[in-house]
Amino acid sequence: MKKPATTSKTFLFESYPEFDNHESVTFIHDESSGMRGFIAIHNTNIGSAVGGTRFWYYPNEEEALRDVLRLSRAMTYKCALAGVPYGGGKAVLMAPEPVSKLNDAYLAAYAERLNTFDCPFHTGEDVGLSEENVRVLAKRAPSCIIGRPEVGGLPSRWAALSVFCAMKAAMQESFGSESFERKTVAIKGLGNVGSELCRLVSEAGASVIAAEVNAERVRATKKAFPKIKIVPHLEIATTHADIYAPCAMGNEFDEASVPKLSCSIICGAANNQLASPQVGALLHGRGILYVPDYVANAGGLINVVDELHPGGYSRERVETSVGRIRDTVHDIIVQSRTLGLPTSDVADSIARKRFAVKKKVV
Repeated sequence: MKKPATTSKTFLFESYPEFDNHESVTFIHDESSGMRGFIAIHNTNIGSAVGGTRFWYYPNEEEALRDVLRLSRAMTYKCALAGVPYGGGKAVLMAPEPVSKLNDAYLAAYAERLNTFDCPFHTGEDVGLSEENVRVLAKRAPSCIIGRPEVGGLPSRWAALSVFCAMKAAMQESFGSESFERKTVAIKGLGNVGSELCRLVSEAGASVIAAEVNAERVRATKKAFPKIKIVPHLEIATTHADIYAPCAMGNEFDEASVPKLSCSIICGAANNQLASPQVGALLHGRGILYVPDYVANAGGLINVVDELHPGGYSRERVETSVGRIRDTVHDIIVQSRTLGLPTSDVADSIARKRFAVKKKVV
């Protein structure tokens, strides 16, 4: 008889520096399928938790735990600044090997755990999950899954659009114009978001330099946009550009990498771009305008949570909300310059004020 997915492991979550008064952190596993991972709920003062499910190879459970703590916290801040009535959560599933694909048994075990999870948590696509994976989960755990391709389309399209809007606000403040003409944008990562962002900035008139480790993605992007320049993955961050857009994995910037940067603006879709909060001050000190990642990439979130609206999904409402990200970025930059503080600190402060007090239920 198949054993149910369980949570029979204890971690001292509070001992990790990534722990930030999370409401719950749950280890999930299923022996028969090999499913292992974590679900973390950071803060639900504004509303129930939302956040994607990431399928990734982690060398050990500790690394997976650290990642889910960081990602769930970032979702709370993202929800607060995006103006959506939800809190932050995240799930990470541990791939058994560096190159692994989700199988039906693994997905079924995860769906079972979602159906029996103690608190409301809506989840959907993230790194490692395909459209088909989301459809399978939606059939097995229909009340828990958002971001269904047949409803609002892929969230990656909206994440790229919000980064594009954020770039315009940053360019207006840095260059006095939103025009991409005669501007160079360096994009790291040509996945779903990075490739769509490549299209948006290319069609807007920018010169594009890109890096991607997946040769198939490089070929597809070059075929669509022959004029883009491809550079080695390890060189893209130090390549001279007006705007650098990290659209791959996080922890992009630290004390060692910041001095090597050669850009005026950082505005990308990758989550948790700063290795530590102190890195924001280093970027500020160098005069590099950093658009906080959870502000720039909020379009995907805005799109998927609109499925939960009482009146149903509205593309027009999503477009309006994503467009407001430009105003949010403008406000953050103005406060940063007025107060002399890093944009990352300003954004965090605004977000904390919004989710600090639990929303009253009428």
